[in-house]
Amino acid sequence: MNDYLLSVLLGIVEGLTEFLPVSSTAHLRITEALLHISLSSPYWKMYTIVIQLGAILALLLLFLVRIVAFVRTFPHGESGSKRWWNHPLSLTMMAFVCTAVPSLLLIKTIGKNLENLTVMAWALVGGGIVMWVVDIASTQRECSTRDVEQMSLSQAIWIGLCQVTSAVVPGVSRSMSTIAAGQLAGMTRPAALEFSFLLSIPTMIAATGYSLLKALRPHDLPGAEAITPLVMTTHGWIVLAIGFVVSFIVAYAVVEWFLRWVRTRGFTIFAIYRIVVGTAILLWGRHLL
Repeated sequence: MNDYLLSVLLGIVEGLTEFLPVSSTAHLRITEALLHISLSSPYWKMYTIVIQLGAILALLLLFLVRIVAFVRTFPHGESGSKRWWNHPLSLTMMAFVCTAVPSLLLIKTIGKNLENLTVMAWALVGGGIVMWVVDIASTQRECSTRDVEQMSLSQAIWIGLCQVTSAVVPGVSRSMSTIAAGQLAGMTRPAALEFSFLLSIPTMIAATGYSLLKALRPHDLPGAEAITPLVMTTHGWIVLAIGFVVSFIVAYAVVEWFLRWVRTRGFTIFAIYRIVVGTAILLWGRHLL
């Protein structure tokens, strides 16, 4: 396949799946395997890291007004009853710390299964079942937290710790783990989804930045291995730029659609999709991939 068309396809996959609870990591790896892209290729390893930045930029633009409002009302909140430690911005950063610290401690474990499609398949199935059960259960009880302004410190810490599972086990999905954790903690679907998006901003920026630093400047990080030899040509830069732009455009459209969908229909369709895709990989993946 032409590299430009290939970049468009991978950019679409990244933009479609980064913020949906279906695991962008698993979908990129499956797509690369189906298209016979070497998972150990230095260029394509770097490529999959960089195009995530397009999706991050899309989310930042979509939530810019909301983020500015949080900054403007810090530390007392919209109601004037908050303290600095339970303001939405503080809760987001506390949840991020609860994810970042365990993830750094488990960095060697995290790297073991990043290219293991069997692990990803089981994670897709298991995560789909969890998300389905949690979503059904949350609709059958009264949720006490209807907005991120009503969140507590304990809820933020719980969600941050649950997000670690998505770092340790590829295929779990960062969105799935944080949304399900929020619902288990008594948050409504929209509230859990909004906090998941807010938390994803520092998490993705940190994870992507760390991955790039590890890949391009491994001597700055103990134990890191460089993705070398990596020689960038004009053709390589163009392919990378196409993936970045496509990822940005698709992610921008998907997030807006996802917000509208969840408010009325919930997460059941994504749970079923995860179970179907994961099962298909377990049954036929060895032959197809």
